[in-house]
This record gives sequence, structure tokens and C-alpha cells, in this order.
Amino acid sequence: MDLLKRLCETPGISGYEERVQEVIREELTKVADEVKIDKLGNVIGIKKAKKIPANSSIPKKVMLAAHMDEIGFMVSSVDKDGFLHFAPVGGFDPKTLIAQRVVVHGREDIGGVIGSKPIHILEEEERKKVPQLRDLFIDVGLKKEEVLKMVKPGDFVTLDRNFKELNNKIITAKALDDRVGVYVMIETLKQLKEYAVDIYAVATVQEEVGLRGATVSSFSIEPNVGIALDVTIASDIPGTKEEEVVTTLGGGTAISLMDSHTISNRKVVDFLRNIAEEYKIKYQTDVLLGGGTDAGAIQRSKSGVPVCTVSVPTRYVHSVVEMCHKEDVENSIALMTKFLEKVHQGEF
Repeated sequence: MDLLKRLCETPGISGYEERVQEVIREELTKVADEVKIDKLGNVIGIKKAKKIPANSSIPKKVMLAAHMDEIGFMVSSVDKDGFLHFAPVGGFDPKTLIAQRVVVHGREDIGGVIGSKPIHILEEEERKKVPQLRDLFIDVGLKKEEVLKMVKPGDFVTLDRNFKELNNKIITAKALDDRVGVYVMIETLKQLKEYAVDIYAVATVQEEVGLRGATVSSFSIEPNVGIALDVTIASDIPGTKEEEVVTTLGGGTAISLMDSHTISNRKVVDFLRNIAEEYKIKYQTDVLLGGGTDAGAIQRSKSGVPVCTVSVPTRYVHSVVEMCHKEDVENSIALMTKFLEKVHQGEF
């Protein structure tokens, strides 16, 4: 889990992924035949087929996509008292942000906290209101002239929370969405043995603001089949009706049937299910109508690509305490390893 810890704790919001990009580039260099970074910033590891399928002279191209960007903020202004105002980069639930620590990545990294008007001086009507992002600010404890020596509008901000193993089964961290998908992709390449396809392992940028990295990279790769590696909602928590549960923590890797951007290719879904059942890999299926993955961009690339998403069930997505189960991570790696070893046999 050392690599996953490093991935989660390295900052990189959408459009500012350079730091985590370098970590991923280093790791892919160890397991790929070639690594390149495209103009948008996607890191693409290419692993050439070890053998040529008997029924073809050209190996299929399989694209794996796991986004490296995390949600965060951009400094929009510094007020007369030195407080930072910010714009969100990606989707946030404001109630999860109050009293959180942050790191402002300016000329140097400086710590701060997200502040709001204290409850003690709120009017009765104000107390009833749901907090809005516009009501929040960042306090770095410095006057304006000191702040401006280190911070300027356009600098990015990440939430400050360490990776932690709560016990021998459960992990919590910020940015598991989608650094755990990147981790699954890299670990899968490490475990591969015999395979008869060319693999394009892509750590994509700017997924949280519109699947931009996957759109660009799939256009140039022109894959025969694509798999997005991401997280999905584990909604097995108090207050959720049975019929509302998308996936459960510890229930196995999740094979997506549909989300708000994609209806998964039925043949790819069945192929993944058959592999999981043959090799006794614990899995579940999910239908998520409130989000999407890079598969949506890959599917619509050029003349179309058969796709599916394989996800790690995660509680509290888009917060600093995202939570997943180690066995679900391991099952995701196992499923993807077997899939890549057998995908040349698929008829998609």
C-alpha cells in the first residue's frame, strides 16, 4: 500500500496534475515498454503484446484509463485582510468543507484552514441555511502583504488529509477518487504474465471537469476496447434504503452496467463476469445514475469503442475521508489481470 499512500498524498487537481503526473510516470516506466506524456498531460504507458493471437496478425489495442486528477480549488482573490477566496475545481458538497485544513500551492506550499462565519454570531435565519461555497474562505493566518509574497490568483489548493489504514481491511484518504484506480492499473501491469494484446495504460487528466484527458488520449490511441478504472459509490450506510444501495464495501470489485454517461457494452460486461466467476474473483455490479467515468469519453471516440468501467466501491466520495476495502482493491487487480490475459479471445 506504500504506492497507494504516495499517490493519494501527492497533490494534483484538474489542470494542475504535474506533481502526481511525475509519480505515475516513474512507476509506469518500471512496468511498460514505453511511456509518454501527451500535450494535455495524460501519462500513457504502452505494453506491447508478448505473443500474436493465432487468428490475427495484429494484436488488439486495449486502453485502460484511470484519472489522476483530484477535486480542489483555485485561488480567485485575496481580500484586504489576507483571506483567500476560491473557486471550486470539481464537484463539492460544501458541508464537508467547513473547518477543514488545506494546502495552498503558491510560490511555496503553505497551510491554511477553510473558515466560515462562527455559529455564535449567526442570525436565526442564517443558522437554517445550507452552507454555500461562496460563504467560505481560506485563512492562512497572514496579512495581505505577507500572503501576496507567496500566493496569487490562479494558484491551486488541495485538502490536507493523510492516507490512513484504519485496520487491516479499511483505508481512508482524500483522492482515493481516483488514485486507487491508478494504483489498480499499475499493479495490474506488474502482475501480468502472458498476454496477446497491446496495452495502453493511461493516467488521464481533467476527468473531474469533463472527461477531457480520456477524450484526447482515446482519439489518438484508437483502442479496440476500453476499460475505465475508477471508484463507485458504496452507499451501504445508515439512512440508505435497500433499493438505493449502489455497491457495498467489501462486496468485491464492481462491474458497471450503466452510469449517467455510459451504457456498458454487454459483451464486455459478460466477458468480465465470466472471468470473475471462472477464477472465483469476488464481484458485484453497479448502476450509478449520478456520475460517470472516463469510459463515457472512450466510448464516443471516433467511430465508437466497446467499453466498461471496473470500480473500487468507495464510501464518502468527494470528501477528505473517502473509504475503501483492501479486498475490493485486490479483487479489482485480479479481475483486470485475468481480463488482459484473455481479452484477445473476446469478440467485441
